[in-house]
Amino acid sequence: MARQQLGRSFGWLWSAFTASTAGTWLGFGAFPLIAIQVLHVGPAAVSALAAAGLAVGALLALPLGPWVEAQRKKPVMIAADLVRFGALLTIPVAYFAGRLTYTQLLVVSVIGSAANIAFTAAGGAYLKQLVRPDQLLVANGRFESTAWTATAVGPTLGGAAVSLLGPVVTVTANAVGFLLSALGIGAIRHKEATPERAGAEKFRAADLVRGWRFIHGDRQLRPLFWNTVAVNALIMATEPLLAVLLLDHLGWAAWQYGLAFGLPCLGGFVGARIAPRLEARHGRRRVLLTSGALRAVWPVGLVFVMPGAAGMALVIAVELVMITCIGVFNPLFATERLQRVPTERIGRVLVAWKVTGTAAIAALTALWGALAAATGPRTAIGIAGVLLLATPFLLPGVRFSGRDTPRGGVPLPAPR
Repeated sequence: MARQQLGRSFGWLWSAFTASTAGTWLGFGAFPLIAIQVLHVGPAAVSALAAAGLAVGALLALPLGPWVEAQRKKPVMIAADLVRFGALLTIPVAYFAGRLTYTQLLVVSVIGSAANIAFTAAGGAYLKQLVRPDQLLVANGRFESTAWTATAVGPTLGGAAVSLLGPVVTVTANAVGFLLSALGIGAIRHKEATPERAGAEKFRAADLVRGWRFIHGDRQLRPLFWNTVAVNALIMATEPLLAVLLLDHLGWAAWQYGLAFGLPCLGGFVGARIAPRLEARHGRRRVLLTSGALRAVWPVGLVFVMPGAAGMALVIAVELVMITCIGVFNPLFATERLQRVPTERIGRVLVAWKVTGTAAIAALTALWGALAAATGPRTAIGIAGVLLLATPFLLPGVRFSGRDTPRGGVPLPAPR
């Protein structure tokens, strides 16, 4: 299959994405690690740190959909990167000054969450301006491959860096990644379309719900919406609990934690690379339904994690098969969403999607933190895994706008 050329502007956007993603995954688990090892807080507080940052960030981001639609997207993305850079940089400054507090971690988490939602909303609309509609799957596949490569390498290097240089070194790397991302986006010379600003200067409460109305008015997007919200929330709710279980209860070193969650991400790279070929061979609907179901099957296995090499092998195996399925699902899903949403509505829809997902993660993270405090992290992780087994039932009934005819075959029957 010949490699498609997507142009210099996309190349700069891809480079910016690579820089910020590499920094983010070098800093994987940094806040829980700092909370546990520096501030000495328990599982409920670790979960509350993640939950409060996401929830308040999502609340602050609610008005962003209509606002982002009325702005040029490139300046919004640069501003979001610079805000995240500045906020994260306060963590190492406070740490070395001996003034780092749990409250500061919360504030930085909130700022990062709101800025991330703004960046995501602007980035989706900007990508549609930089590449043709038939190139979206290739572009999203490259983003996904890059993300999983960074996820595979970043936590391993980050864990080693923390062991050698201390707990805030990866936060600094994360901040620098956002600065490099801002510089990369600034280098794009593509002439951006002027957005429609009529009525945008005066914010209206009704604007907040238009993104959700569009999603629920589309029979194809609605089940994808609820499935992705549920799956992401249940997986992410267990992240701080896994940190507590592995780093505290089982006594894993930071490098072991990074390796166990970094190495399996090579499966995400492979999944993203083969997603276009699977779509061409089997059709988008079949591949999305299959990978969407399979990605929810494996996390329940994490309840059996144990100390030592056997425990690491179990975590790596579970994460590898799950992440490979996610790597196939995500670029197809992202492309389907961008193709179904008109450019003039993409800001509201992506903000609505991101706010709902972020709020769901925040709510379940807080709930699972309380559950872990009452029953223990292992039990709470197992309950989340069992609930994930039900999420594939949210997918049937979806028909997709992409290629649903396998190469050399007949059209696939629509689900009933």
